[in-house]
Amino acid sequence: MATTKIFVVEDDQFLGNLIKKSLEKLDFAEVTHFLSPEECMNHLHENPDIVTIDYLLPGMNGIELMEKIKNYNQDIQCIVVSGQEKLDVVIETYQKGAVDYIIKNDNALVNLENSVKNLCKTVKLKQENETLKDQVIDRNKYTSILGNSGPVFRVLRLIQKVEKSNIMVLVTGQSGTGKELVAKSIHYNSPRARKPFVTVNMGAIPADLIESELFGHEKGAFTDARDKRIGKFEEANEGTIFLDEIGEMDLSLQTKLLRVLQEKEVTRIGSNKSIKLDVRVIAATNRNLAHEVKEGNFREDLFYRLQGFLIQLPPLYERGDDVILLSKTFLSDFCKENKMPQVSLSKEAAKFLMDYKWPGNIRELKAVIERAAIMSENNVITPEDLVFANS
Repeated sequence: MATTKIFVVEDDQFLGNLIKKSLEKLDFAEVTHFLSPEECMNHLHENPDIVTIDYLLPGMNGIELMEKIKNYNQDIQCIVVSGQEKLDVVIETYQKGAVDYIIKNDNALVNLENSVKNLCKTVKLKQENETLKDQVIDRNKYTSILGNSGPVFRVLRLIQKVEKSNIMVLVTGQSGTGKELVAKSIHYNSPRARKPFVTVNMGAIPADLIESELFGHEKGAFTDARDKRIGKFEEANEGTIFLDEIGEMDLSLQTKLLRVLQEKEVTRIGSNKSIKLDVRVIAATNRNLAHEVKEGNFREDLFYRLQGFLIQLPPLYERGDDVILLSKTFLSDFCKENKMPQVSLSKEAAKFLMDYKWPGNIRELKAVIERAAIMSENNVITPEDLVFANS
């Protein structure tokens, strides 16, 4: 049976430990205690099922924290625990999305335990439903992601899980594995599908221009700023921004990006006015960001903020017969685009393609196939027509 992940946010160490021990009695409950709202928010990427929240917390009250949690992931169930018995506070708590409100009295622990126990049943049913849904993939929704292998279906299941939420997504994998296709599949199957999808290649923009590219600038903000410029974040408002090759970002700009993600607002260069944003962020990298953090090249807090939901793409050589499916698709498309007779693969050429390790992944396969189509005789690709970069 799946574990129910529970966060307890309580700034009183003694009471927090009592609540933690009480809830750990429940079967299949994994309980973590946090002393502050900030600690809780920094661990939301772990995707808790239930969060119990003290009403009086340092820096913000329980309702404010609950709103932040709900903005991050609507599906997280929140219970507020409070010494406040005022009716207007109770009503506001429920209006803002709490599933229960527990008064701090002699029965508080028992009432909280019963409330969480009932919620665990709901979570269990939801997990079972999710498992059933995961077994059924509507392939018509993901036509741009070709392949029928197990690794591809695992990726599709992850896309299906995350597409309807607003959680930040980090897509990792070798160059040429199709990270942008995954980002587009998430966006165009999300509630934001009719809104902008804006791509920014962080590795392709000069360091001195990238801040203006992302956040925009006002006229006269610097020497060459002859006109006002809308940044990519503003351009993507109400839609999705895809930050490709995020690992290439300079450390100084990482700090500014983190602030934008935390505050959900952007300030153009040369302006003092903040612009509120409603943007979903999907980032991608072919680097090992955890290693980059250890090396001091990437901010740890930004890494955890981006990695709300991780999707790891498989290299092409792990995808078996997908190599042949992709090859035939690329062949057909290339011949149509160039008004050529249809070209086929010989059995010998197919074996060569299956045996090769594809360090450049799908991008390399496409280039090899298109060249081979031109080189082929009698509209059939043979092993002699296949030229590999590393051969």
